Amino acid sequence: MKWTLALGGTGAALAMVLSAPAVIGQQRAIRTVSSISQQDKASGAKQHPELLKEFGGPYAGPQARYVETVGRRIAVQSGLSNAQSDFTVTLLNSPVNNAFAIPGGYVYVTRQLMALMNDEAELAGVLGHEVGHVAAQHGQRRQKTAQRNAIGGALLQVLTGALLGDSGFAGLIQRGIGTGSQLLTLKFSRSQEYEADDLGIRYLAAGGYDPRALSDMLASLAAQSSLDARVAGSARSMPEWASTHPDPASRVDRAAREAQATRSTSTTRNRDVFLAALDGVLYGDDPKQGVIDGNRFRHPDLRLSFAAPSGFGMENGSDAVSITGSGGQAQFGTAAYRGDLSAYIDGVFAALGDGKGVPGGAVSRTTINGIPAAWRTVRATSQSSQVDATVIAYDFGGGKAYHFLLLTPAGRGIGPFTSMVQSVERLSAKDAAAIKPRRIDVVTVKAGDTVQSLSRRMAYSDLQLERFLTINALDANATLRPGQKVKIVV
Repeated sequence: MKWTLALGGTGAALAMVLSAPAVIGQQRAIRTVSSISQQDKASGAKQHPELLKEFGGPYAGPQARYVETVGRRIAVQSGLSNAQSDFTVTLLNSPVNNAFAIPGGYVYVTRQLMALMNDEAELAGVLGHEVGHVAAQHGQRRQKTAQRNAIGGALLQVLTGALLGDSGFAGLIQRGIGTGSQLLTLKFSRSQEYEADDLGIRYLAAGGYDPRALSDMLASLAAQSSLDARVAGSARSMPEWASTHPDPASRVDRAAREAQATRSTSTTRNRDVFLAALDGVLYGDDPKQGVIDGNRFRHPDLRLSFAAPSGFGMENGSDAVSITGSGGQAQFGTAAYRGDLSAYIDGVFAALGDGKGVPGGAVSRTTINGIPAAWRTVRATSQSSQVDATVIAYDFGGGKAYHFLLLTPAGRGIGPFTSMVQSVERLSAKDAAAIKPRRIDVVTVKAGDTVQSLSRRMAYSDLQLERFLTINALDANATLRPGQKVKIVV
């Protein structure tokens, strides 16, 4: 994460001229647009750098060019433009499962979601789905209900509901605590998701791919969702790409039926080409942005560490770490520091309140694991209820300070986050050096290899078999063949 607090928005869809309804075979018509307007291009060009910042920037590996090539090839099937150069397709350096597109020809997929795929047709299907949202103007239809969205809806669904929609300081607290979200996309309705599925499937068929690939990818997403829900201390219980989508099982079946309705005879999947391109891609957290391991966050460059409370999930965003649970919500980040913790805390509150109407209060001081710390709690009042908002800051020396912003029910103060704020500590040089990135390693199955033996090579201390099966779209009874290629995380 890049350790700033305030981010700009993306504003989503702009008006586009409608084309004739798109129909393939006996499939129902979906009203789509036929061009990328100059207004869309200008808006997309403005939003693009903001999105790159929000999602960890573009991925710098050789996979980026491959994704761009596949994305442009599928995007032109939408009819938005016949020129592949009109589309900017970006592989994002993000550890969350996500993909999206915005008007103006901008299409995005994260490296984490790419790692869940098993062939080029699945990649094309996901990107086609997202382009379909733009072609069908779903963003424009949902613009009035657009909202910032943390993983699993965590930070923006304020625990008491008191802050949502309120004006004044409480509303600004709510808005501020959501700025570390790594996801800034529109939620779509069930019918819109189905339409985007249908369009993605049609684009696959038109592009010469196996149209069943999207159904297979949806099945992998459902399996990943179930696995994430089992991982202790993780907030990633539902990939954002699927979190607002219809019931996974029924959606997979529906996509399979839609693929059959295209009457396409293409079976192109390009599995070997895809796996060769995927080999070596970064998997999970990028150590340059800090890593989450169970309930503990470590940042090797900043040389710091802390642990989330038991029962709370944690998500590493591009600008902050989000901690969420039933007892409250928190965010860890940084701000400008000039050596005075009281002034630092005032500055964080002032930024949240846009410099207006910030309640006063005494600052308390202590030392935590040898680190000077200070905190202040204020009461945020709304028409329906109240919450406590606390900023606790740590002086790491050298002109650097970091802080937690906490939201808890009124009267709780630091409450459920006591263990977390007391767990902040400096990382030793040895511990920092021991933090290594995980990567996808594509290996060739040898005689005698089984899912059990290969899963033991996964760079995890828990759920090795389940993780191996999920990223390879295999079931527990799968038999591997010599010469077959599979993915492991090393």
